[in-house]
Amino acid sequence: MATAQTIDAIWTLHRAGNHFPKDWIGKLSLRDAYEVQQGILKRRLAAGARQSGWKIGFTADGVRKMFGATAPVFGYLLDEGLKPSGHEFSLQALGSAMVESEVLVILGKDLRGPGVTAAQARAAIREIAPAFEIITRRGDPKVDVSLAVADNVMHTAYVVGLPRPLEPGEDLGDVRVEALVNGQVGETVLGKQAMDNPIDSVAWLANSLAPLGGSLKAGQVILTGTFTKPPAAKAGDAFESRFSGLGKVTTKFN
Repeated sequence: MATAQTIDAIWTLHRAGNHFPKDWIGKLSLRDAYEVQQGILKRRLAAGARQSGWKIGFTADGVRKMFGATAPVFGYLLDEGLKPSGHEFSLQALGSAMVESEVLVILGKDLRGPGVTAAQARAAIREIAPAFEIITRRGDPKVDVSLAVADNVMHTAYVVGLPRPLEPGEDLGDVRVEALVNGQVGETVLGKQAMDNPIDSVAWLANSLAPLGGSLKAGQVILTGTFTKPPAAKAGDAFESRFSGLGKVTTKFN
């Protein structure tokens, strides 16, 4: 179990810009990493930040292979990271960035594990929207995935298009994403071919939060996992992802 001293030490390192401290490689279990992550979240909230929801990472087989993971992981989202579709980021400010195409869900009901089913997760979803997650590879998860989890799974920001209600019987695994960079199609992927079903991912998240004393709240948003391997952004790049039946989301980098 991560101690308060461990959380304080890693929080101090993160605030100094050291998000993947070499001295901590191999020293945190995954449970420790989540306790550190949640301890840091509490400190950020105490400092005035507001939590908007959660993110799920490493849901797609290709992404797990890319980052050396064997199972999904989760992190948190803050209001300050939310950007509207069309937002332009400064790479100088970010240092680096990668862009993930995801379905975002908005909850209309609370969900508390353990034992949450896909049917219960579906019933709790109010709306869905096309989204990007912007991640920054501040360390290599292949070296130590626990340190990446403690660092909120590389999360930096998220960009959201227009939401709409989840239709009765709608299968989010049937959503097809066409991902374009500078007007050129990079990947076209059907959700069920690339990732766990987003609704299954929401149930997984509710059940994974339970051992840490957490739950999902009505009004929270959830990034359910990327459909595609995230391309790296370069200055001048424009990204657009088109989600069948859902709409599109765009962003730029300068």
